[in-house]
Amino acid sequence: MSENAPPRLPFFKMHGGGNDFVLVDHRQQQIPEAEQKRFAQRVCAPKVGVGADGLILIESSERADFRWRFYNADGSEAEMCGNGARCAARFAVLHGLAGPRLTFETLAGLIEAEVINRQVRVALAGVEGLQLNLAIPLESGSVTGHFLKVGVPHVVVPVDNLEEVPTRLWGREIRFHRMFQPAGTNVDFVKAQDRHTLEIRTYERGVEDETLACGTGAVASALVSAGLGRASSPVAVRTRGGEILTVSFEWQGDKVSQVFLEGDALVVYQAELWLDELK
Repeated sequence: MSENAPPRLPFFKMHGGGNDFVLVDHRQQQIPEAEQKRFAQRVCAPKVGVGADGLILIESSERADFRWRFYNADGSEAEMCGNGARCAARFAVLHGLAGPRLTFETLAGLIEAEVINRQVRVALAGVEGLQLNLAIPLESGSVTGHFLKVGVPHVVVPVDNLEEVPTRLWGREIRFHRMFQPAGTNVDFVKAQDRHTLEIRTYERGVEDETLACGTGAVASALVSAGLGRASSPVAVRTRGGEILTVSFEWQGDKVSQVFLEGDALVVYQAELWLDELK
């Protein structure tokens, strides 16, 4: 390699259930905070970047094993991402930053995780604000949705046939709907197979498209289904990518606790970014 070679940044490409991320050990800062939004947009872009649903920067923490900065593909910073959290936990273990039981900081609060080989289980924080049976007017009519915040906002829409749902059309309209401003919302279309099995399709805020999986969406869908009396813990949630995410929880009265998301967090490859090529 020439002495004039550009600065390079090691990274991992990982995915959880098809939700894919670029992860960087950023304890020694190489990307100034003012440039991180633009960097996320470039590195997550298909064809001209690595291509991913989000960017995860792993940073030092004084009160946990590490903290993360999580950026969606559009450069917006998100409070939480369930599948991203599982990937971050395994990344930390692989890099010797933490043991198999660990905690890390997010904008949604401290997250606890357990890593056993490629299987990762995270405890979800920031579950609140359940609102059932909301009539949501759309241009083509109206749908009944159910709102829940799982660190980030979700609207869950039960459907009879996932293949016939106009996921991008309805998803985008609900995501930007006046009822859920100013933050907007993720949108999950859910079909129940039985009390312990769901299938979902998710339109993700920040990606602005349907993704192969959404961890917080799987949790929101399971909890809303339980709130409607249609599901019981544990719930196996089949994602669009075909993976199974397991959601477990305790429900007492109108309160939910001990919310966990479990599934594989897989390494696709590791490589180096040539930083000046992304400017």
